[in-house]
Amino acid sequence: MSEISIRNEAQAAPPKYRSRSALLKLLADVVSLPSSRVNAFERSVTADLLVEILCEADLEERVRVARRLAPLTEIPSVLVRLILRDIVEVAAPLLEDNASLNDSDLLDCIHTTGEAHRRLIAGRRGVSEVLVEALMETGEVAVVEALLRNDHARFSHGAIQSVTVMTRETPHLCAHLLRRQELRPSHAYILFWWADATARLTILQRFAVSRDILQDAASDVFSIAAAEGWRDPLSRKALQFIERRQRNRAALARSRFASLEEAVADAERSLSREIVEEIAQLAGIRPMTAAKILADHGGEAMAILCKATGMGEAALRALWRATRGPRTTAPEEEQTSAALEDVVKVFHMIAVDRAQTVLRYWNWALASGLPVELLKAIKASENQSVEELSLAEGSTRGMDSSASAA
Repeated sequence: MSEISIRNEAQAAPPKYRSRSALLKLLADVVSLPSSRVNAFERSVTADLLVEILCEADLEERVRVARRLAPLTEIPSVLVRLILRDIVEVAAPLLEDNASLNDSDLLDCIHTTGEAHRRLIAGRRGVSEVLVEALMETGEVAVVEALLRNDHARFSHGAIQSVTVMTRETPHLCAHLLRRQELRPSHAYILFWWADATARLTILQRFAVSRDILQDAASDVFSIAAAEGWRDPLSRKALQFIERRQRNRAALARSRFASLEEAVADAERSLSREIVEEIAQLAGIRPMTAAKILADHGGEAMAILCKATGMGEAALRALWRATRGPRTTAPEEEQTSAALEDVVKVFHMIAVDRAQTVLRYWNWALASGLPVELLKAIKASENQSVEELSLAEGSTRGMDSSASAA
């Protein structure tokens, strides 16, 4: 080894001094004294000295000081930030064991360090909504998963919304998200579109709620809205969500089909955009909603449509055949048959009123009211079949001026 390389190694690894180690321990002990023994100014001066030495101390010394300070309930902020900005081995004792760190110091750590630090913050007890949102902004999957696993983390509405969007690209987060008490039906119904069969079943069992209370409370409002000729679009839209009947009787009067079931039977013979529009009008939903349901990758959405509109299992099987097409090999046929039976089970599991809640939320959400990021996620989850089956909203007759159950 050359003389130059030996000299460089000596410079890179300075000798350890017993005086420095002793002084670090002494200063850490003074900072740790209770307020009855040391006043705020003395503690501050001591912390400044400790910071000055820690900036040049080796890893072992910095870790030792961090461990000494971790149990304290009051640590000077300048010292906290220095330790939290250090490598994760040094910051870990405070991030894992110190419960008194404030949001300001933790936010600084989130913005100035790396993913390893953020994972430790995500696992802390009592992570506030502000910290959760800051951690969510990084988009780091491991950090988000740690947050979802942490029962003591508090998610805001916006944070849950961000995770919902994120699950489209990271499906394994779905199961963790569905555990969260903060998850609302509005998020779950959107998550449904790209969730797997197990997650979809959980969503329908937990979030497909009844509207009995709303229907009883709004019973007198229907007659008031009818007397006004359904002229108020806001009340009409809300009452369309609440009402008991799903099928659009006014659309039936002008349709070439005698019933919704007849339109479905025609779709089995030849599924076209025009037939999809007819099914949508008779079912009291928008053509875009019907197209997304019929193009759904799993088929559970068709079970919701059939149950919500009062159609039977035969109609569900007809829609399945219309959207899946003929199978050419025995393995494909067997696989398709098993998937269909799972969809039929969903059909029989869910009650009419609860299926209507899900269907009407889809119909409402796909038209308006959703934040841009959720709409983009829904659009990104669509396949080519949705575009093939859907007509432009402007080319349809739209919903009737009165609620379909009026």
